[in-house]
Amino acid sequence: MPIYLDLIWLLNFGLDAILLMLCATVLKRKYKWWRLCIGAFIGSLIVLLMFTPFSNVMLHPVIKILFSIFMVLVTFGYKRLRFFLENVLTFYFATFVVGGGLLGVHFLFDDQYLVVNQMVDTQSPQFGDPISWLFVCIGFPLLVYFSKARVDDLRMKNITFDQLVDVTILINNQTIEVRGLIDSGNQLVDPLTKTPVMIVTAQSVEQILPSSLLELSKNVQSFSHNEEIEHEWYSRVRFVPYRSVGQANQLLLALKPDSVKIVHQSQVIEVSKVLVGISHTTLSVEQQYESIVHPKLLVVGEVSSAS
Repeated sequence: MPIYLDLIWLLNFGLDAILLMLCATVLKRKYKWWRLCIGAFIGSLIVLLMFTPFSNVMLHPVIKILFSIFMVLVTFGYKRLRFFLENVLTFYFATFVVGGGLLGVHFLFDDQYLVVNQMVDTQSPQFGDPISWLFVCIGFPLLVYFSKARVDDLRMKNITFDQLVDVTILINNQTIEVRGLIDSGNQLVDPLTKTPVMIVTAQSVEQILPSSLLELSKNVQSFSHNEEIEHEWYSRVRFVPYRSVGQANQLLLALKPDSVKIVHQSQVIEVSKVLVGISHTTLSVEQQYESIVHPKLLVVGEVSSAS
């Protein structure tokens, strides 16, 4: 069977180029196209050298590692050791993830072997051998796109996790513990006292609030001064105007707590000048947090060690 060495080389050149681009995308590295092409060409040389007297040498893992290091150096250059190591390790990560995914899809559609009456029966799929140019050219870019999307999701989750804090709210001698997200976009304050307002879900406070107050928080616009609020809560209730997307001149029912403690980066921040707004919308679909923390609370509070 003839071997089309030029086509095999071209396929490997394209795959190496895509892996280098994925590495650059994940790390947000700037690169020049001509350098990336030279790097991919260096990687594809392994295929050509496999058909020379040096084939045994090219199979050695050390030689393959040296080729990959040279590819990364040519493509991204060398600025410092950490920069270089990040590039190399991410390149290998991209290679293992995408290559492993391609291999997994191959075995998914590969020949199936069954033992029937002590005989091996082979069931070949009607699509024939899936490892082909069409399979690689379509499957490889799709796996690259999927891998990049998953890496982006992980990075976003890490960013979100870094902004998550433990919040303890003390109100009327009762304690509420929730998970909070520090949101720099939350600039809601009481217009009269300039007190920062944090948001908690109604579900988080329903155990300590009277049912009448919870009902009122659902539709603050319909509040009438003739309505009675329980005496122990009367001095704590505030109505804070706010704006949301597509709507204006709304009111949010907020409560004045005794104190709020926030655990952030091994520090306990205690705040007394704060309002707790009640929201009946879901703040996190994945239930990662039940509160939106005003960033000003981390500045105005008294700081102590969590240990």
